[in-house]
Amino acid sequence: MNKKRVVLAGGSGFLGRELSKALLERGYGVVVLTRTPRERSDGVHEAEWTGAHIGEWIQFLDGADAVVNLAGRSVNCRHTPENLREIIESRVNSVQTVAAAFEHVKVPPRVWVQAGSLAFYGDRGDEWCDENSPSSPGTAVEICRRWENAFNVARAPKTRKVLFRIGIVLARDGGALSVLGKMAKWFFGGRAGGGRQYVSWIHLADVKRMFVEAIERENWSGVFNVCAPNPVTNDEFMRELRRALHRPWSPPAPEWAVRIGARLMNTEPSLALAGRRCAPKHFIENGFRFQFPELRAALKNICG
Repeated sequence: MNKKRVVLAGGSGFLGRELSKALLERGYGVVVLTRTPRERSDGVHEAEWTGAHIGEWIQFLDGADAVVNLAGRSVNCRHTPENLREIIESRVNSVQTVAAAFEHVKVPPRVWVQAGSLAFYGDRGDEWCDENSPSSPGTAVEICRRWENAFNVARAPKTRKVLFRIGIVLARDGGALSVLGKMAKWFFGGRAGGGRQYVSWIHLADVKRMFVEAIERENWSGVFNVCAPNPVTNDEFMRELRRALHRPWSPPAPEWAVRIGARLMNTEPSLALAGRRCAPKHFIENGFRFQFPELRAALKNICG
């Protein structure tokens, strides 16, 4: 593999699949590290990794242009003690494993782009949060703190490090919109709880460009909020989604109903009831141009 190379750890998920396509289009060789590798015909090579141990996959890290770590168990589950342990371990272990691999290669990647979450800021009401805002107490916040701390202390003196705190990614196939869209189509598209919790969203097209630019722009480093510049409340979000799907008004789901529904769907109610109003300050300061800065245009593009 002589062309420019990007290694995607945990790249078999929704975001990894889409990022692979974007990188292939820009002429990169793409290696996906996954627990269940398979032969592919699209130009992507898959290599086996556990997310916790060094293996033969480190050969692809040697001399790579970039490593992007997307690994981690989904938080879309009941937050039982066992599930929380697996969520934290899957994130922290993957970061530590990538860092350990740097010690075993002659030429480490030029840049390491690490996925994180806007949940780092906690449930903040209508307070604006940028990359310099502190975190607040909470279970999801503690997950993010331990995840980020593993990345921050990782030794990579020859590698530029970029941390992406990612918001709710909107796409046609996959992500949160696949669930919310189905609910709205079946006339369950009302606000959740009071509806005042903020949704910091981002169109998939902008996310892919953010990752590519983080790889290619040598002056990018540090923390970036991966979200559009215009977050909206849950009430506004669901209203715009109904509009995009040509659905009428739908009755709101009070908090008790959200909690019951979350239990039936084996997920956590805080994923719908908590929110944060985040600004992509560092992207704006670095001249990033959003293709979809407004929610209505983003949903029209996806749902049209």
